[in-house]
Amino acid sequence: MQISFQIETEQGPRQLDTDINTLIVAGWAGRDHAAIEHHIEELAALGISRPSAVPLYYRIASNQLTQAQQVQVVGPDSSGEVETFVFAADGELYVSIASDHTDRKLEAHSVALSKQACVKPVATSAWRLADVADYWDELVIRSYIEENGEELLYQEGPLASLRTPQDLIAGYTGGAAMLPAGSGMTCGTVGAIGGIRPAQSFTMELFDPRRQRTLRHHYQVEVLPAVA
Repeated sequence: MQISFQIETEQGPRQLDTDINTLIVAGWAGRDHAAIEHHIEELAALGISRPSAVPLYYRIASNQLTQAQQVQVVGPDSSGEVETFVFAADGELYVSIASDHTDRKLEAHSVALSKQACVKPVATSAWRLADVADYWDELVIRSYIEENGEELLYQEGPLASLRTPQDLIAGYTGGAAMLPAGSGMTCGTVGAIGGIRPAQSFTMELFDPRRQRTLRHHYQVEVLPAVA
């Protein structure tokens, strides 16, 4: 899947065109065991079984990655989750944001299938991971949804609550510090304020408090009928 990013650097923006042929969703990626248990219980309330391992790496078809601002899903039961998105290109790691949009009804049957059933929106801008690695824990992910015509804060938390990309990459590769070329990985999320629920408007952000900059992406969800 070919996608393009505007890379923001101290020397100014530049465009990076890259192919993502391996897409990984790192699930249950929290550092705090109690927080992981909270998220597991949050999903258990929806009938979703406990994971077989923590963290757990789901392979998703790379053609599910999209930079569109209008996406389509089948049925009314899906929702977004903001996550950092780390990818390898030209021998270097970059960070952007993505939404692990998931069908919650199907998730009760199979987490892997529920993730595959929905596209994964990703932003059009990114940073060099090396530029933020020294203060990674200070970065903040957040998302907003629209309910009853009002934009509400849906998720917010520091990356200190999640495993680092280096840790997740090593877990996936068996110890290597670098993702294989053409690979991209989402790196975990934080809990939903007020509980997991669908919304037709989803906005996600990665905020850098030191440099006062933000990666931001917004998408609308069109719900297609689930006919039998």
